[in-house]
Formats: sequence, C-alpha cells, structure tokens
Amino acid sequence: MNKTRQQELSRWLKQQSILSRRWLGLSRILGLLSGLLIVAQAWILARLLDHMIMENIPREALLLPFILLVLIFILRAWVVWLREKVGFHAGQHIRQEIRRKVLDRLHHAGPAWIQGKPVGSWATLVLEQIEDMHDYYARYLPQMSLAVMVPVLILIAIFPSNWAAALILLGTAPLIPLFMAMVGMGAADANRRNFQALARLSGHFLDRLRGMETLRLFNRGAAETENIRAASQDFRQRTMEVLRLAFLSSGVLEFFASLSIALVAVYFGFSYLGELNFGHYGTGVTLFAGFLTLILAPEFFLPLRDLGTFYHAKAQAVGAADSLMTFLDAPLDRQEKGNVQLNSATLLTVEARNLTILSTEGQPLAGPLSFTLEAGQRVVLVGQSGAGKSSLLNVLSGFLPYQGELRVNGVELSQLDPVWWREQLSWVGQNPQLPAATLRENVLLAAPDADEAALNAALDKASVSEFLPLLPQGIDTPLGDQAARLSVGQAQRVAVARALLVPGQLLLLDEPAASLDAHSEQRVMEALGEASRRQTTVMVTHQLDYITDWDSIWVMRDGAIVQQGDFQTLAATDGPFAELLANRKEEI
Repeated sequence: MNKTRQQELSRWLKQQSILSRRWLGLSRILGLLSGLLIVAQAWILARLLDHMIMENIPREALLLPFILLVLIFILRAWVVWLREKVGFHAGQHIRQEIRRKVLDRLHHAGPAWIQGKPVGSWATLVLEQIEDMHDYYARYLPQMSLAVMVPVLILIAIFPSNWAAALILLGTAPLIPLFMAMVGMGAADANRRNFQALARLSGHFLDRLRGMETLRLFNRGAAETENIRAASQDFRQRTMEVLRLAFLSSGVLEFFASLSIALVAVYFGFSYLGELNFGHYGTGVTLFAGFLTLILAPEFFLPLRDLGTFYHAKAQAVGAADSLMTFLDAPLDRQEKGNVQLNSATLLTVEARNLTILSTEGQPLAGPLSFTLEAGQRVVLVGQSGAGKSSLLNVLSGFLPYQGELRVNGVELSQLDPVWWREQLSWVGQNPQLPAATLRENVLLAAPDADEAALNAALDKASVSEFLPLLPQGIDTPLGDQAARLSVGQAQRVAVARALLVPGQLLLLDEPAASLDAHSEQRVMEALGEASRRQTTVMVTHQLDYITDWDSIWVMRDGAIVQQGDFQTLAATDGPFAELLANRKEEI
C-alpha cells in the first residue's frame, strides 16, 4: 500500500468520525480536564515536598494540601474512567453507523452483485473489519488531541520555573511521533495484508464446509485440508508480522521517552551540584522546579506513548478500511429508482424491445431480446447453462441494469417503485433460503400478519403438511443453522409455501426442482404448476418432464431467444429444443 493510498484511507476514517462528533468532543474535553488535574496534582505534590524538605514545615500544618491532593487523585481516576466510557460509546456508535452503511449498500447492490464473493468474505467485512475500527475511534482519535493538549499544558506549567527543562522536553517530543509514523506505515500495510488473508481464509473455509459431502465423495478431503492448512499458516505469519511491528513501535516509543526523562534528570542533577547554572530566572534551580519537572516529565510523554500504543489501532483501522472504502465507493451500474406504482388489481403484461441485460459492472450479459409476456401467460425458459436465463429473471426482479426497453403495462421498469414492484413478485429459487428460526417464521416472512387459515392453506398446497407430523414441534420446530433439520426437498417445499402464501402478479421460478429427490420434485412441481395458473409465470428449468402443458417455451442460446412456441410444436421442429429433448432422452 503506497503512502497516497494510506492518506486517502486516513481521511476516509476521519470523515466517519463526524457520525459521533458529540461523543468524541466530550472525550476530548474530559482528556483536557484530566491534563489540568495532572498539572494540579504535580504542583501540589512538588509544593508539599518543597515545604517539608526546604522549609521544614511540619506535616500537621500541611493537612489541607494532603487532603486536596487525595481528592485530585480520586477525581482524576474518575475522569479517566469516564473518558474511557465516552470513548467506547463513540466507537460503538460509529461502528454501528458504518455497519448500517455497508448493509444498506449490500441491500442496494442486490444479490446479483454480491453473489460473486464468498459468504465468509462478506462476513469478515461486515463483522471483523468494522469491529477492528473500534479502538481507532474510541482511543486513537481522542488521543491525538490529548497528545497535543496535555504536553502543552505541562510546558506552560514548567516554563515559569525552568525554561531549560522545558526546552529539553520540547526538543525530544517530536522524535516520538516521527518514529511512530515511520513504523506505522509498515504496520498499516501489514494489517491490510492480514485482513485480505483473513477474508480469503474465511471464504475458503466456509465454502469447503458447505461442500464437504461432495469433497468426500470425490476423495478430495485430504487435499482441501492441506489447502486450508496452507491458508491458515499464511494468516498466522501475517498476524505475527503485525504483532512484530506493534512491539517494535512500542519499543521505539519507550526508548525515546526514557532517554528524554534521563536527560532532564541529568540536567537537574548537575544543576544541584553546581556544574550547570542556566535554565532559571535569576533565583537558581530550586528544589520545587526539579520536583515539578521530574513529576511531570513522565506525564509529558504519557499521551505521546499512549498515542504510539494506539497507533497500532490506527494501522489496524487503515488496513480494515481499504476493502471497506473500496466496497462503499464501488460504482453500481443501476438505473435510478422510480416512484411509479400501477394498479395492483390489473394483470401484468411485460414487453421487451431490444433489451440488453448488463452486469453490475456494465458488461452485457444477454441480449438484445424482444418478447411479450402476456398477462396470465405461463412461460418456460430452457437452454444450456450460461445462456442468460437466470440473468433474465434477475433483470425482471430489478436486480440487474439494462439497456433498451422493458415495459410493465406500458411503463418502463426502471420508472417503477422498486419496493412496490417486488411486492408484486413471488419467487422460488433452486437453493431454498430459510433464515428465520422456526418453520412457521420462515413461511410468514412475506406476510407476518397472515392468519392461520391462509398459513395452513399454503402449507397444504406446497405439501408441507405431509411431513409436519414428523417434526418434534410441528410448524414451530426450530430448523437449526441452514435449516439442517430439513432435507433439501422439505426445505424447498417450505420455500414454495412461502411464495404461495401471498400470490404475486408475477411468479419467477429459477430451477425450483433442481437437486430434489423424485418424490419432492413431483410435489414441488405440482404445487407450482397449480399456482402458475393463477398468475403470470416465468420458469427456468432443465427438467422437461413437467412443461408439456405450459403455454410457451422460450429457448435461449448465447444470450438470445432463438425459439418460441408450445411443447408439441417445438418438439416436432428441428432446432435447439429438439436437440435438448434428444440429449435428455440419451441421459435417461
């Protein structure tokens, strides 16, 4: 990572601090108050020692300053504790807002945009990388202000009593941030590489877990275990690289702070021996000035040392911000959101003229396409993998941009309110997603307020009622992670019930019977076949056994619709559909 990129990321991180300006401002005020208490504490302690040693004042006569000193100790501890609490709230609030931005961005991008990256990588981005920004906002940013304010306060307190000691502190102080920055640039780059390794490891590991059955069937378990071991070793080495730089940074700070304090101590030592006679204002170097300076000297470097300690948090945040900023600033080639809403009671007709479907990066995926999907018509999309069938479903769902015309009842799709449009859609994919805890909650996702009669009707139509008695708690059975309690066929029937609970104007089916056993396939296709007769339907499938009575079959090849017609007509005509039927018979 070059210096320019690091500066861009640092500016971006600081811009996010506006999200919690009040909390950060309060943290700085409390830090300034803590600095004032440090000076007051040192001044009283030095005065007490001077009174007892040089002026021989009895301890009993100094009771009030002792009490005041104890109170300042207590007050300072309370202020430090309160500053930590305020900093935590600032970091928490900013992390929540950044996470909300990321999730909103993911929602805006849509599934067609995010499916190209492993789920584990997204989890690392949303959870761990944002979480690793906490110390930057909770500690590093407030400490940047304190690293200036507290030393200045201490210099103001020391200068009236001894200007030489103040100049020694002032001259050595810049060495700490200088070397801290030199070490920190390498730390930021190391953290960025560490996060990239973690994202790769997370995505790799989760994908292999999901495909464990396939890996074992093809005897690839040992090889993938070795790949995970190598990725883990790479992540471990990068983590140790980050830790080495962090320890190096701390060692550099401690060395220069100790060297400066030693110089101050040597100066006062030789001054008291009469070897050095400068730094005072004509009254000689007093014991009070020595005590005050030596008490405040560690406190002078403490904010800078803390800043060095928290500089690792900055390097960590810069490394985390690299992929976050790239993701949030990535251009999305999407049409502007419209606000038109049509009459929901009117059946939908979809017309396309010279339609070119684009990827989220603006590259053509399919087209140009021209077709008319009549209201209530049932259409099947068939063709080889990669022909553009799923892309057509995605553009109808509003998840992909396009060029040309795509009109719904005469209104351009890009002009429709996307929320309203998706309320008109019902969708069943080939990989059922059941994110809620129980079977009931998963079916009710689309209509949380649906009554029991409607719920039971949807369960019956999708043949979910067939296996409900086998579940320990029936419809309220917890399904576990990734719906582990259900088979793939059962999970698909639950997804079908969810789609049937609130019938839409347009039913989109993407390989709904893929990977199902014969019994589940029959049940699912019977339920969807019945539902398709009550709404306009587009189904993508490779299963040709259930489409003989559908209204129209569109054959796609290389992103274009090359044949249209009913089953009997296309089967009797030489062409791509007849080839698909012949290949299907050979496979059987």
